[in-house]
Amino acid sequence: MVSNVKLAPPLILVPVLLTGLASPARSADASADELARGLQKKYDTIKDFSADFVHQYQSGVLKKQRTERGRLLVRKPGQMRWESEAPERSLVVSDGKNVYLYVPDDKQVTVSAVPADDEATTPALFLAGKGNLTRDFTVAQAAPAADMPAGTLALKLVPRKPQPDYDWLVIEFEAATYRLRGLMTSDAQGGVSSFSFTNLKENVGLADKEFVFKPPRGVDVVTDSRRR
Repeated sequence: MVSNVKLAPPLILVPVLLTGLASPARSADASADELARGLQKKYDTIKDFSADFVHQYQSGVLKKQRTERGRLLVRKPGQMRWESEAPERSLVVSDGKNVYLYVPDDKQVTVSAVPADDEATTPALFLAGKGNLTRDFTVAQAAPAADMPAGTLALKLVPRKPQPDYDWLVIEFEAATYRLRGLMTSDAQGGVSSFSFTNLKENVGLADKEFVFKPPRGVDVVTDSRRR
């Protein structure tokens, strides 16, 4: 998913999809800890979800920007499918044990292992039900992006354990429902990766086949030993 230009999550992932909250809305007066607990409580009730995403990445050194658009599917625990269609096709699939990154133009698949629960604080893995907001991060209220709709709140989360993929992340969500609207991360080189989510649907009963990946014939398969 957050961090990595090709991968929607920086694993990536990164991800962190927190969705609608059934309890009454918390106001901007709620403390950061209260908001984080509310997000976590609701997210614990979500079994799967789907959403469209726009991913923008700006590098810290060269200040170059890249924008990706695609579709996200998540099923807990640990299963994800990030499918980008523009500006180039790419696919990230996690089956709960391994993560596969496939870029058709490169004719290459990169395979990495999903970290254990106690090591899974990257945003993408949190989306997939691994990690915990109140356990794994220190939280503070933040200002949402200027292009976010009215009624958006934001939390800045700093991992308690230093992470190689990112320094901090910001979650943006609807104040009235806690429905996720955006996610932003920053890496050690000053690069900023941001996601906006639309058409988010919860507990849709995603099929097993969405999280199965078999490398196509004729592509190179590379193992990322850092994740093993």
